[in-house]
Amino acid sequence: MTRAPADTHVAVLMGGLSSEREVSLTSGKGCADALEGLGYRVSRVDAGRDLAAVLTALKPDVVFNALHGAWGEDGCVQGVLETLAIPYTHSGVLASALAMDKDKSKAVLKAAGVIVPAGGLFDRHEVASRHVIDPPYVVKPNAEGSSVGVYLIREGSNDFATEVGAPDWAYGDLVMVEPYIPGKELAVAVIDEPTGPRALTVTDITPTKGFYDYEAKYAPGGSVHLLPAVLPPHVFEQALRQAEAAHVAMGCRGVSRSDFRYDGDRDDLVLLEVNTQPGMTPTSLVPEQAAHVGLEYPGLVRWMVEDATCPR
Repeated sequence: MTRAPADTHVAVLMGGLSSEREVSLTSGKGCADALEGLGYRVSRVDAGRDLAAVLTALKPDVVFNALHGAWGEDGCVQGVLETLAIPYTHSGVLASALAMDKDKSKAVLKAAGVIVPAGGLFDRHEVASRHVIDPPYVVKPNAEGSSVGVYLIREGSNDFATEVGAPDWAYGDLVMVEPYIPGKELAVAVIDEPTGPRALTVTDITPTKGFYDYEAKYAPGGSVHLLPAVLPPHVFEQALRQAEAAHVAMGCRGVSRSDFRYDGDRDDLVLLEVNTQPGMTPTSLVPEQAAHVGLEYPGLVRWMVEDATCPR
């Protein structure tokens, strides 16, 4: 986009229908506040089923998509925006849908030479009643983000992930089961540049208690971020290049974030998943990494608005 901020009407989508609604409201508020501070005309939209009608009435020049989780991150909202022909931020329909499906995205990443975990999809009732692979392992929904519905079954445990077999389980009948990879939790943000995707840096994430679950990601003090991560140089470089390769393989646009585990004892780096709608909250990794390389929060959201296009 080439318009000046004062001449640009931005609709910031937030909230939405998913289990990550509260995080999205925080992300959206931060982005909207920053854009207003830069002089943009901003409409804050709590996205619901009437989104197409709301946007048709608002007639924004661009949509900043600050939604997280199902519907806002999986290609559905992106399809609405494509139909309305409104330029929008982040990835398009295909990349969004693909990244939200852990099983299919792993297949694409593996074909591109990115190292991904073993494991696969299993019926949730089977997982709730027996060990489908040897512990330790992780059970998670195939199409959720932010560590929603994730369970760690530890080595030697006689317990199963019984919660996934409950009648009120809302995340599908097939769940992803992967071997637990010990070691460091790492993240790499990637942004598009004219010369191609650029990985910013590597963050080492240490939860203050337990493992890196929803609370550790978003609660104040839930985790400690060290950037740049202290890693063997070849591992640091590998994480950057693997994140860039994942961004390209998945067809991501704008900004993405790749999450890794690194087992230092085995010198194994494994990419867990690619996020096409990374958090933009005060504790989020992408704004933190952008600031580390000299792109402060307002500049980041302005760049994202200027990068918005349709189709994506």
